[in-house]
Amino acid sequence: MKTHLKKLWIALMVAGGLGFSALPTTAQESRSFYMGFTTFPYAVSQEAVDYTFTTIGREADLIAFSFDNGVPWVEALQGQPFHPILEAEWKASTAKIPKNHRRYVQVSPIALLRNGLALYRGAQGDMPLPSPWDKAKFDDPEVIKAYVYYCQRLIQVFEPDYLGIGIEVNLLMTNAPDLWDGFVRFHREVYQTLKAAYPDLTILTTFHGTSLIEGYLAEANHESQMKTLRDLIDYTDVFALSLYPYLTSAMTFRIPETLISDLVALAPGKPLAISEMGYPAQDLILTQTPLTMPSTPDKQNQWIQVALEAAQQYRFQFVVNYVLRDYDALWELVKDKGDLMVLWRDTGVFDEQGGERPALQTWRGYLKRPVQP
Repeated sequence: MKTHLKKLWIALMVAGGLGFSALPTTAQESRSFYMGFTTFPYAVSQEAVDYTFTTIGREADLIAFSFDNGVPWVEALQGQPFHPILEAEWKASTAKIPKNHRRYVQVSPIALLRNGLALYRGAQGDMPLPSPWDKAKFDDPEVIKAYVYYCQRLIQVFEPDYLGIGIEVNLLMTNAPDLWDGFVRFHREVYQTLKAAYPDLTILTTFHGTSLIEGYLAEANHESQMKTLRDLIDYTDVFALSLYPYLTSAMTFRIPETLISDLVALAPGKPLAISEMGYPAQDLILTQTPLTMPSTPDKQNQWIQVALEAAQQYRFQFVVNYVLRDYDALWELVKDKGDLMVLWRDTGVFDEQGGERPALQTWRGYLKRPVQP
């Protein structure tokens, strides 16, 4: 989840009243889902990048790429090559994809704070939108055309098994509800155009899971959230969920027993996936609004057990734990810019030194099972 911290503080103060305990883990010989991590590195270095790709090769059978830092709108509309830096990044990434791993690529037309059109991706991410893009609306024909081309380029370069064309899209309803109807028109046209061109590709959009269940977030109007689901569920091949249960009224005091089953019930018969998830293995300390959420490696492991057991019970297609290794080194470079990046810092199954956490052993227990979709 990546939304306004001010709204997060409100959600954190809501009294819970939710029931929590770990689901029992049962011995099974196979699993229904692929297991992966994103390529998010723990530091700004080639060593960190190489470590991340190599470790995903060993500890997963799916690799996830999450591009949530803008769209090359100008070049995409014109059908031109993207900035050389972006093209080089894509080329370097595809060269490192582990052999035989499934590929999941997710991109977003919505800004990082889920409050408007994604910013511009040029020499770097999240650059200001140039004119006339700074006045563009989701359902403008030029926006739709540019985004379709962007997705087509991603398909050509990454050859994904799963393509996510929107990330946590229902948060737009929370943060900018007046933009929702235009976004729905945008999303439906993009989905239908890509599906017609790539009928065998699994195309999906992801939902912010805890916003869909009443009682987890004070900011999420339940009726409005149900509308987001009704508007889009027929325009996604998979009901894909972003799950960070500690960034809710539950904080780190309780692990939700029924969260995933409650979400599954919202879309009966729909294929399922966890597009990203995480849980801290250390105390989460916020400084802008002083708040400490206590946690431990065992508590993180409890969430991993709950999530993987539920994924097996409901036959999910894939599960992604967003962070592979804690990024304390990266945090040191950005900590003076606010608390946003600390929210996921300690959610790796490896700690900041590369040490193995109990959650990794649970993860490996499922990974060794053969996949039987």
